[in-house]
Amino acid sequence: QVQLVESGGGLVQPGGSLRLSCAASGSIFSIHAMGWYRQVPGNERELVASLTSGGHTNYAESVKGRFTISRDGAENTVYLQMNSLKPEDTAVYYCNAEVTSDYDLRYADNYWGKGTPVTVSS
Repeated sequence: QVQLVESGGGLVQPGGSLRLSCAASGSIFSIHAMGWYRQVPGNERELVASLTSGGHTNYAESVKGRFTISRDGAENTVYLQMNSLKPEDTAVYYCNAEVTSDYDLRYADNYWGKGTPVTVSS
């Protein structure tokens, strides 16, 4: 009932910037939090940044000062502005959302996008 679609990934040189977008659609009553995770093959998926409906943010130590998460509530879209990119930022980036659907207001479930790859290389 809820779908997350990421976009904006690609190839960028070290020191460059990318802006990822994640659009949530479907039977959404409210979104309590949205976030970005990333995963490298062989590693566990890690939190990059998150944003609650109250405006609280959380960032991985490795991206503090370089990445910024923001949300367009009216459009149910979350963004990740990535600046000063490093090769170690290379990963598949996944959007996550904690959503209460119109179908059942008792629940708040996590949903995942399919991921968008980011490659930082010369």
